[in-house]
Amino acid sequence: MSERPFSSRKPRFNRPGGKYERRDARPRRQMENDEGTVLYGWHPVAEALRNPKRKFTRLLATENSMQRLTEELGIPLPIKPEIVRPGDINRLVEADAVHQGLYLEAEPLASPTLDTLSGERVVLALDQITDPHNVGAVVRSAAAFGVEAIITTARHSPAATGVLAKAASGGLEHVPFLIVRNLADSLIKLGDRGFTRIGLDSSGEARIDEMPLKNPVVLVLGSEGKGLRQRTRECCDLIGRLDMPGEIKSLNVSNAAAIALYAVTKAVSRT
Repeated sequence: MSERPFSSRKPRFNRPGGKYERRDARPRRQMENDEGTVLYGWHPVAEALRNPKRKFTRLLATENSMQRLTEELGIPLPIKPEIVRPGDINRLVEADAVHQGLYLEAEPLASPTLDTLSGERVVLALDQITDPHNVGAVVRSAAAFGVEAIITTARHSPAATGVLAKAASGGLEHVPFLIVRNLADSLIKLGDRGFTRIGLDSSGEARIDEMPLKNPVVLVLGSEGKGLRQRTRECCDLIGRLDMPGEIKSLNVSNAAAIALYAVTKAVSRT
């Protein structure tokens, strides 16, 4: 299953008198359905347009943003944009969203399955991390460290679009989401395939950077506050921790993910 898409009824613009106008002036907020993925902001939209695997349905851009796209991408755009005013995009996104004059509707990217994961690169699993800003930052780190895929559940996780995509800063184009019904069952299946399942928790029995690791590996992160659920812990082969010498002993989950991914990818690269 691929990214859980969301969008809603698409607004329409006409151009009487040379100006674009929104036919339905009622404000709306993004909501999930099966129509596709919504991206906004420079990095998410630019990276998506560079991605030959993406299929697009709609691109809205202000005149200034369109000029920047043309100059900096250096490639023909795969979709003809609609030139609009910033306020037209404001009505399509969250109240505080920074869209930078770009709004894109696209089809979700294809996703691997548990059976098709190669195990040649680290896989990341998220256990009920629900904040889209945190998940987006995790996706960005995952892209930086070459993660093969991010496993998350259909429930208790944000959709890979909108706010999450903005926080990921283009990372969604490089790390596919693999959405499963039950994380514990999926970890058991990966264990049967030979994956070493490493949970990250402050109570871990060993420092994660000292663990002898080799691919295939799946790194499991728990939510802030609750951490790993008991059932998830039981499905891990090892529970690792991050030791910090300072007075503050806990990190935001996205910061912890970046450090843990560095340690794990470095360990497996040595084997």
